[in-house]
Amino acid sequence: MPPHNVKTDLDRERARPRTTRLDMPVIGMESEFNVFLDDVEINPEPYWKHPGAFIDQPLLTREKTSMQLPTGGAVYFDRGVIEVVTPVIELAPASTARMVRNLWDQIHFVRDQLTQWGERTGHTVRLKAYSTHYNVSYEIPRSQQNAHRNIKKLALLLAYILPVPVMVAGANRRSTGVGVRPRGNRIEITVDFTPDPGLMIATATLIVGIVREVMSWPSYELSVLQSLPIPVIAGVVPGKHTTRKGWLTKDFHYEQSPYTADIDAPVWTTQSGRHMSLRAMAKSVAWFFRKSIRRTSDPFSLRLLFAVLDGRAPSLLDLDDRPSAYEDVGRSCRWGCVLHELTAFQITLELVSPLILETTPPPSLHPYVRERDQEREKQRVNRPAVARPFTAGHAKDEEAASSRQALREPVGQTPIAPRRRKPRTAKIAPKRIPPYVDRRGVSLLGGAAQTGNERRGGTDRRRNNYAAPFPDRRLTRSAYEQVFLKLVSGSRLRMGSDLYTPIGMKGWYHALFRRESDGAEKLLSIDQLRRKMSDWT
Repeated sequence: MPPHNVKTDLDRERARPRTTRLDMPVIGMESEFNVFLDDVEINPEPYWKHPGAFIDQPLLTREKTSMQLPTGGAVYFDRGVIEVVTPVIELAPASTARMVRNLWDQIHFVRDQLTQWGERTGHTVRLKAYSTHYNVSYEIPRSQQNAHRNIKKLALLLAYILPVPVMVAGANRRSTGVGVRPRGNRIEITVDFTPDPGLMIATATLIVGIVREVMSWPSYELSVLQSLPIPVIAGVVPGKHTTRKGWLTKDFHYEQSPYTADIDAPVWTTQSGRHMSLRAMAKSVAWFFRKSIRRTSDPFSLRLLFAVLDGRAPSLLDLDDRPSAYEDVGRSCRWGCVLHELTAFQITLELVSPLILETTPPPSLHPYVRERDQEREKQRVNRPAVARPFTAGHAKDEEAASSRQALREPVGQTPIAPRRRKPRTAKIAPKRIPPYVDRRGVSLLGGAAQTGNERRGGTDRRRNNYAAPFPDRRLTRSAYEQVFLKLVSGSRLRMGSDLYTPIGMKGWYHALFRRESDGAEKLLSIDQLRRKMSDWT
């Protein structure tokens, strides 16, 4: 009998067609960070070559230079930044909170490893927030797609709907745009990093709810916005995304930057001719999609989202400038904490309400505003004299080179007249509806180990001003999260009489195992592993 050929088995396993679809719809996140070594920005890839250079724990290998982390996600270098990624997480109630918590798990692990590396080598390393990408799976079968309903059409439609509510929920004064990219079997939303975990969950909840609902519509043509109560700023047309295919609505696509303007000033004209504030528009959009948003949210984050959109809780756009936590992610901001700028803003409201105190923007923001105004002048596109409404044929050939001029037709029937830009006036204590009670004061880092009986027992809860943690102490791990945590735990999988050890990952859908008896390798999908959770030893 010829000897067993391990290499032939391995080649057969790797050549076997791998599914690109999962049993359940999923979401995921990734965040990018600039790296500062001894306060000098560096490109991490030529410096470290591989993430294993600063991580002193055994890691599962992935494709190219990415590594699977003990927290279930992955880390790799990408075009001058360090990027951390969550595993796929199935859609379910509270799934957006699970996704954001998982992202912060990856951030904290990488941050702690960099701190330990710095202590060993005598260096200081700082992570500066760059961007965050929210990914939502697109599993509409090809039989249900057509010229009016496909992922490219969906991306363009979302590029009109998402920017305003996303910027109010999670952007900051120095943000520059919101992008939407079609990525084959998923839609990717690119925005600025949100350093406050609670606001990041609210932003994720908003994005996932809107994307999933729009995805179910029978048509993705822009003309649908003319018959729905979804306000869109007239005259604003997304541009081509700077990376890969897709669309990006930058601050210079607006008549004035919405990020440095007063978000409560009704100075924006919608496609129906109404004049609304950014906050009012964001609330209207979110309210239209409220049922879909609720499906994947947890109760706390849903309340926080609408408190921000109502003006009862501060948005980052309510602050005078971008929070300092952007400069040192993982130390200045961590899971379970609230940004001190948001806390101070809320205290100020309580102290001076109902007075209205107005201040001019801080000097630190003036150079940035001038820079973006100059960029607007450079990038300003020729607008038609009269705005025209959406039609069924609008943006028909958006991928062709000739479509760029066609897509410059503004939204709506009322053109926006050019106006002189006025200095922004920030209202420290604007008139608002009853204040929102921010219950994020209890950190998940310390007292999260209490049981339900301990929290409910006795009279302490009634006696004290009890603050529930965000989003909930009972937040569990998703089914796919549990699979990835098993893969990186060092456990072995029993299949029949054989034991298999995980040795690597193939994308996000498959894991590679080695059979202990003879070294043969086997590829299993995470759906197969999800059904074998009781077989780990």
